[in-house]
Amino acid sequence: MHLAIIGGTGLSQIEGIDEVRHQVVPTPFGEPSGPVTIGRMQGCQVVFLPRHGYNHRIPPHQVNYRANIWALRELEVSRILAVAAVGGIHPDMGPGALVVPDQLIDYTWGRPSTYYEGDLDSVTHVDFTYPYDASLREAFLSAGRALDLPMVDGGTYGATQGPRLETAAEIRRLERDGCDVVGMTGMPEAVLAREAGIDYASLNVVANWAAGVHDGETVSMKEIEKTLSTSMRQARRILKQILSGEDQMLCRTKAG
Repeated sequence: MHLAIIGGTGLSQIEGIDEVRHQVVPTPFGEPSGPVTIGRMQGCQVVFLPRHGYNHRIPPHQVNYRANIWALRELEVSRILAVAAVGGIHPDMGPGALVVPDQLIDYTWGRPSTYYEGDLDSVTHVDFTYPYDASLREAFLSAGRALDLPMVDGGTYGATQGPRLETAAEIRRLERDGCDVVGMTGMPEAVLAREAGIDYASLNVVANWAAGVHDGETVSMKEIEKTLSTSMRQARRILKQILSGEDQMLCRTKAG
């Protein structure tokens, strides 16, 4: 198995998978968010794992990111397509927008965020200049173009601790820092994939305007759910498009 999909809020179940089986993958870092779903989608063998669990019970700061990525590595996954709900900061990234970020800033704290600790033979650093794999980013964008869906190419993802939403002042700070969207699960997921040698990219589905972007307005959970119910259908279409036709090259083993 070479391709995995990690689903976020609004995508805790995946449709269109045939020959399904579920597998519990033990790891040295404890239990993943749940058993992985293994099957075929558009003829491509895929692994699916919802980062918040199948019943969306695990909050962002308690996701066992190390176990999740390790389990996928044990299954010989070499590419991860992640999907995440986010808040929009940039004027072009409002509710319903589909964003493929190319950078991130990490504001999380206290989350185990590396495999390189403990009794080591030597200190190990990984290059993280470009946190998202270029070929997987292009796969997302190409699928959007094929489906005639508007996509935002690039942007900076700000990863916050959660589970609470941000204050208006915090969003103003993120905006000054150059963040275009804000979410709670992008780190350490991305860097652990890098340490594990797995290519990784994320499709961000904008669920709401971030706090304070529109003066006087508060964030409505009902509106978030309404937006996600529509936008996650588009995300599912994009995933199916990626796994069909010429893009099935993503299902193959990486060269080298």
